[in-house]
Amino acid sequence: MKRTLYDLKREDWNSLFPVELVEHDPAWKPLFDSEKDKILQQLGSDTALQIEHFGSTSIPGIKAKPYIDMIIAIPAGLLFDENVIARLSAIGYTYFLVPEREGIEAYMSFGKGYQLEGKQEQIYHIHMCPKENVMWQQLKFRDYLIANPERAKAYEALKVELATRYRNDRGAYVLSKFDFIKDTLALIENQARNHEK
Repeated sequence: MKRTLYDLKREDWNSLFPVELVEHDPAWKPLFDSEKDKILQQLGSDTALQIEHFGSTSIPGIKAKPYIDMIIAIPAGLLFDENVIARLSAIGYTYFLVPEREGIEAYMSFGKGYQLEGKQEQIYHIHMCPKENVMWQQLKFRDYLIANPERAKAYEALKVELATRYRNDRGAYVLSKFDFIKDTLALIENQARNHEK
């Protein structure tokens, strides 16, 4: 029987999809735009209230895992909605529940393009939650790094170091970036407070 993503254990994810960074590719933006159109067509603008490209592929000039990360705002009543899951499944997305952790409420996650046979496909990630979810802070982080290339390069340097150390431990790679993101968000908050004075 053919394996699916649901059959994969943590070590399978780590060996099949290691952390590999590549140079920034200008093609990532049009890839996002095209996928956004497909998702909007499938879900409609009453379900997908806002779709944003975030993560390192949205920040020009820095290395990234070549995955297109998207965050989609939905009405709170549609969180974990089976019809939404089915409509995204129809265009190739696999659903995963992201449990509550470290002050982030549980939300819906979807992946597309993960091939277990080793064939390369463009990978897309959707993070789907109401606008009230703290995940939406990621857009402030994205915008700050775009506006502050030095900070973006510091983030890139951290990612390169972590990708070497945690090539086959995706979870540790992600968690090890958390402090940098938290510190950057605090920096943004402080600057906003000082601006108001």
